[in-house]
Amino acid sequence: MPVVNVASCPQRSPFRYPGGKTWLTPFMRSWLSGLPRRPERFVDLFAGGGSMALLAAAEGFADEVVMVELDPEVAGVWRAILEGGAEDLVQQILAIDFTLENVVRVLDGEPSAFQTIVKNRARFGGTLAPGASLLVTAETRGLAARWYPETLARRIRDIAGYADRVRLIEGDALAVLSTLLDDQAVAIFIDPPYTAAKKRRLYRYNEIDHVKLFELASGCAGDILMTYDNTDEVKHLCDSYGLSYQPIAMSSLHHVEMTELVISLPSHELRISDRLADT
Repeated sequence: MPVVNVASCPQRSPFRYPGGKTWLTPFMRSWLSGLPRRPERFVDLFAGGGSMALLAAAEGFADEVVMVELDPEVAGVWRAILEGGAEDLVQQILAIDFTLENVVRVLDGEPSAFQTIVKNRARFGGTLAPGASLLVTAETRGLAARWYPETLARRIRDIAGYADRVRLIEGDALAVLSTLLDDQAVAIFIDPPYTAAKKRRLYRYNEIDHVKLFELASGCAGDILMTYDNTDEVKHLCDSYGLSYQPIAMSSLHHVEMTELVISLPSHELRISDRLADT
């Protein structure tokens, strides 16, 4: 398949998210449309920026979309958008003059969905984990380099328009996955935080029992799609639990080409191969 560039894919999320999966859009569309039956639920176990969950909801690939998120800051933004607070959040975004003084005032204030959005847009790489630096702390223009209030407002209002098809679970992904093992009507997307230690610090909640995750995923009765770092460690886990994997190429917004692994149940390997060929 050709290398997918992030810039060519629709941007629906209000977040700038480390490890975001917008680039996977063409493959996800092909995978979901090629399932033997339309899933009753699409479950995004590590929602984060939510690109794939928003794709499934906006384009009607499932009756219900479930976003699972452990980080209370990230979950708070999704809760505000999905549960009636979208317009209040939009008005706050449109009202702020994005200067260093105002950004610091918001970040020093009470936790809120608005504070999380400001933090995500003002920090390097959109990192929410403690210790991340502001884009430019001495130059207002640099600080606002990723602040696009009208675009954020449009995305949030768009999501609110189909929020009745999306449900948020604030909790542990593995605990949720353990309740879905026998569900044949579900399509599960699994994209956990990076396994590489130098990348895990990008996330506040970065400790994942990867062995347990692979064990649970291998026992799912429904359709699963996992994306992981392309490393020998991950390939070994796939082999240990009888999961199939194939590399998929992507290109970042900065035109850096890289690969990740697309992982599936062995019985679905042919469908995964077909989807890779189609995209």
